[in-house]
Amino acid sequence: MDRRQFFRGAAGAAAGMLVTDAGLRKRVAAAAQDGPVIDFHAHCAIPGVAEMMGRTTQMDSPTIIGPDRLRAMDELGIDIEVLSINPNLYQLDEGQAERVGRFQNEGIAEICAGYDGRFVGLATLALQFPELAIQQLEEGVNELGLRGGSIGTSVGSVHLGDPRFYPFWAKVEELDVPIWLHPVLIPDLQPWLEGNGMLGNAIGNEVAMAIAFGRLIFEGVMDRFPRLNIVTAHGGGYLPAYAPRTDYGCGTRPCGPTPERLPSDYIRDRFFYDSAVFTDEALRHLIAVSSTSQIVIGTDYPFSWTFPPRDPRLPRFTPVERILAAPGLSDADRAAMLGGNAARLLKLNV
Repeated sequence: MDRRQFFRGAAGAAAGMLVTDAGLRKRVAAAAQDGPVIDFHAHCAIPGVAEMMGRTTQMDSPTIIGPDRLRAMDELGIDIEVLSINPNLYQLDEGQAERVGRFQNEGIAEICAGYDGRFVGLATLALQFPELAIQQLEEGVNELGLRGGSIGTSVGSVHLGDPRFYPFWAKVEELDVPIWLHPVLIPDLQPWLEGNGMLGNAIGNEVAMAIAFGRLIFEGVMDRFPRLNIVTAHGGGYLPAYAPRTDYGCGTRPCGPTPERLPSDYIRDRFFYDSAVFTDEALRHLIAVSSTSQIVIGTDYPFSWTFPPRDPRLPRFTPVERILAAPGLSDADRAAMLGGNAARLLKLNV
């Protein structure tokens, strides 16, 4: 029995149980497929960017890439992280957005070049200035070797279905690169999310994601640009969890121009989703409304979701293990979600 066959057996034995040894976790994950395990949802910060915006870089922040990040990746069984930065250019004027964006994207590219293939990057884009965002995406992909772009679910009070963004979407199609969609909070919703429960993150982010989905579908973006590859954080937020209501909404009452397909059809095969949904049942449902071909690993590292929980009633969320332990999946299904889908989107020769 060769090494890969041995660990495939280990992978089968691990299904339904927690792999507590970090080294075994990494080997079991590697055995489930022939390529690397790729985390599409990983955050970073570039030293010096904060100073350009009047703040101070916290060099001890876990968003600063260094040896600690590699150790954490190994513990979680991750071979490659796809680095992105939450939209931090949207409040800047055009000149500052160009300068900060260039510095930031160059910094991401330097990280990717310096760690022996452990990282690939996505360009941060100042989408409030669509022509600048196009320039940043072109430079990031063609000059810096970045693999796509990263945007928020809205740009201030402007939704992603607005026609002003059509030239940007056209350029994304032309370059044939993925766009990472991460939630940004809706200002008018903020007063309702204050107080206990971390509602801005737990609810506000997912509402923002659902609205972005709705706008992209119902304003015709997904029909106008049929080759877009949009990868969504947090398992796509709330809309995939309640997709039939969008079908019956326009199917039973007037709602303006209707998309070419049922809304749930776009949710099934036009978007990609990270696996940061925490439980076996949530992952099962996400697979049911999309498919294993549309899901990539998401850890949201270095934020605390994968840390040992403070509440003893909760099991630790370990995304690789969730996929290894999910019942009813074939080896090909697991391989696709562990890294195959991400490698295809990012055009990685692995």
